[in-house]
Amino acid sequence: MLSVKRVLLDWIQRCNNLRTFKQIHAHILTSGVATNDLVIGKVALFFGKYVDAIDYACDFLKHYDWGLSSFPCNMLISGYAASETPWKAVLVYRCTVRNGFIPDVYTFPAVLKCCAKFGGNVEIRQVHSMAFKTGYLGDMYVQNSLVHIYGICGDGVGAAKVFDEMLVRDVVSWTSMISGYVKAGLFNDAITLFSRMEVEPNVATVVTILVACGKMGYLTLGKVIHGLIIKRVHGKDLVVGNAVMDMYMKCESLYDAMQIFRELPKKDVIAWTSIIGGLVQCKRPKESLELFWEMQTKGFEPDAILLTSVLSACASLGALDYGRWVHDYIARRHIKWDIHLGTTMIDMYAKCGCVKMAQLTFSEIPFKNVTTWNALIGGLAMNGYGEEALKQFGGMIGSGIRPNEVTLLAVLTACCHSGLVDDGRRYFYQMTSQNYNLSPSLEHYGCMVDMLCKAGLLGEALGLIKKMPMPPDVQILGALLSACKAYGIIGLSKEILDFLQDLESQDSGVYVLLSNIYATNERWADVTRVRRLMKNKGIRKTPGSSLIEVDGKSHEFLVGDTSHPQSEDICLLLNILGNQVYLEGTVDTNS
Repeated sequence: MLSVKRVLLDWIQRCNNLRTFKQIHAHILTSGVATNDLVIGKVALFFGKYVDAIDYACDFLKHYDWGLSSFPCNMLISGYAASETPWKAVLVYRCTVRNGFIPDVYTFPAVLKCCAKFGGNVEIRQVHSMAFKTGYLGDMYVQNSLVHIYGICGDGVGAAKVFDEMLVRDVVSWTSMISGYVKAGLFNDAITLFSRMEVEPNVATVVTILVACGKMGYLTLGKVIHGLIIKRVHGKDLVVGNAVMDMYMKCESLYDAMQIFRELPKKDVIAWTSIIGGLVQCKRPKESLELFWEMQTKGFEPDAILLTSVLSACASLGALDYGRWVHDYIARRHIKWDIHLGTTMIDMYAKCGCVKMAQLTFSEIPFKNVTTWNALIGGLAMNGYGEEALKQFGGMIGSGIRPNEVTLLAVLTACCHSGLVDDGRRYFYQMTSQNYNLSPSLEHYGCMVDMLCKAGLLGEALGLIKKMPMPPDVQILGALLSACKAYGIIGLSKEILDFLQDLESQDSGVYVLLSNIYATNERWADVTRVRRLMKNKGIRKTPGSSLIEVDGKSHEFLVGDTSHPQSEDICLLLNILGNQVYLEGTVDTNS
């Protein structure tokens, strides 16, 4: 009998299809080992690989004496939970319970884990109820699983109820509850609960609370937690180091983030992704690309998340060559396109002026959402393809995707850049209609004012500004002033000056523009009033700047700045080019 069992165990382990297993099944029945724990365990492990054989698996286990062991059922549930159809694990659980199986402390966490994978809130409550009926709800392992799973599924009330009823809580209990709050966006509640912790936090606790600090921008509290980490062994943990660095980045404390990054004893892709992505979010695209280049020299392979950040940096800098390199890299490495990566690629090409490549990328993306459409429509709009942008907007509506505020801003931008005033008016007033039911923001009003000003409809633009539910910003006043200067109208300048009295922006452009309009018309007293207003508000004229990419590196130049190491050579070459342009112009005039 012993040798037969060993042979059967070996056959089951090597079996790789159901047809062969049915033959083995016959031998199991005839050899009298159908109730042996080892055999049943191997069978359950085999069935866990075949999620389409639920009925067969349940029938096989129907006559097993569950009083002997719960291991086969737990093994089968865990196998199905790890598959692409985790909800089938719940079907196995229900079937075996109907056949007399009584779940234990190992069953409930396994079933709850698979419920979380498909968001089965109803199933979670059913398992919760069964744990109560069977008397296992008092087990800390089951309680922690419930708190954790309720939190993952966004049911903070359910998680809090279980947590509050726990007589004894360990670090897993506290961490699960804090993590649930963070996942639900209740960052202040997470921080408050952390301050009440009655046990020593572990790595997961620290990482979770650092996420909350970063989301809320609580730099001071983040530094306090960083100090606690340094005093404990967590300070050398790579996961914790990445979390601290990410917290500093989200709080825009770049110096501290870079210092943590440089001091990490080991760096992984997550560390590089966090620092590069953080620099992009903090409007430091040039530094992010420099770090990306350094990362490659260290031998790290970027993933889709990191490449998304790099493409955003390329879009900000207009670094087309770098963006094309990323596109080629994705193709060479066969990196799977997702919505985020594809959308960022479209945005990069559009902001670099490559409209055709943006359209081609859009057509090749298998899945599109409203953000993807916004990138394409916005890209067409900013490059002056207004009618094509409106055509794509029609295609978006036809595909069943509902537009949002960003979509309508892109549409209005298209109308503005292409002079489609009537279309712009129509889409603007449709925003609040039943079709879209969207509230225009300051940006939407600004786009409308800019469009009307470019069309010479200054009176209508000023009327729209007065009807706005919020005060105008510097961009709106700048558009109105630019139109006044272009059309030689100074009658509106007094009203604009009144707006400037209450303007909180430190942008000097609109003040300088109004001052120049007054100076052009020799209204020196008004020039003095504007300059005095700037002085009282502490506003200084911002120097102009330009950006150029050479050999994959971006160089920024400010007016009056001579700090560039090749500034003398640059000025010499510019003088030569200026003289050449002047001479060619003189020759053309004489001819």
